[in-house]
Amino acid sequence: MEQEPANRVADSAGDVAVRVRQVIGQAGCSQREFARRIVMDPSKLSRSLGGSRRFTVAELARIADAGEVDAGWLLGAGAAGEPPAASSAATALTGAARGATARPAQAPEGGRPLQIVRETVRLVAEHGFHAVRVSDIAEACNTSTAAIHYHFPGRAELLEAAVRWCMDEDTAHRAARTAEAGDAADELRQLIELQTPRNAQQRRQWLVWLDLWAEAARSTAVGGLHVDYYRQWRTTVADVIRRGVAQGVFRDVDPEFAALHLTALIDGLAAQVLATAPRGDGSAGPAGMDAEDMRTALLAHVESQLAAHVE
Repeated sequence: MEQEPANRVADSAGDVAVRVRQVIGQAGCSQREFARRIVMDPSKLSRSLGGSRRFTVAELARIADAGEVDAGWLLGAGAAGEPPAASSAATALTGAARGATARPAQAPEGGRPLQIVRETVRLVAEHGFHAVRVSDIAEACNTSTAAIHYHFPGRAELLEAAVRWCMDEDTAHRAARTAEAGDAADELRQLIELQTPRNAQQRRQWLVWLDLWAEAARSTAVGGLHVDYYRQWRTTVADVIRRGVAQGVFRDVDPEFAALHLTALIDGLAAQVLATAPRGDGSAGPAGMDAEDMRTALLAHVESQLAAHVE
């Protein structure tokens, strides 16, 4: 059982978990997808639903927003049964949050929590995490700082949510890009294309990763996310290389070591591209490295170190 901080909601009878399950069921998606929508670690959602962890106030606020239900109902206020839809806003879970959750006439795409996270990612990429104030995020979302704190109480929660959202986006793009690959060699080329900071979105994600690396050296929570992401990423690359060896398109190498080597090379080259291409279009001056240089170097590495050459 996790230690329960003061901002966790008591649920000894399991009623809150039952109501959250009902919201997930009515959302018509999997539990993992719902966790993505509320920017929550799927394992934390699972433990909270199972009773070994309590929901936080902010998590319930995000659940109410994503499910478009009254947050007070999640806590057991009002009649049992079907969840009442939020009127103009989710009912405040605490007195301090009252008035902070009013929705605009047209709710942001994906709900307020995802809007907050998307704008946080954009601002962090442009200015760096420590230069971004909560008031900047609130202005970008056309809402109040109280609304930001209602969904994400502190900067640590915001950074964790931003990183998790980037991880989910990266995973989704990876799956879509490699779905129609002809063989493992083509799959690996597609992964390299995705990791080359050529367009604005790719550069934005890389800039967030750079902030993540700095924070991971200081923060246990963010460091844990960093370890999880890189374990998943290296496993993905190792699995592709393993398939390539089995298909005969790659030579007989150690997939884990080859993946470690290739991902480290990707990280180092991407950092150089971002440092020497300040114009934001992936280009660099004569002395700098650009995205095309990075792509060429990575493909050359694959050709010389992995590709099987038929005599």
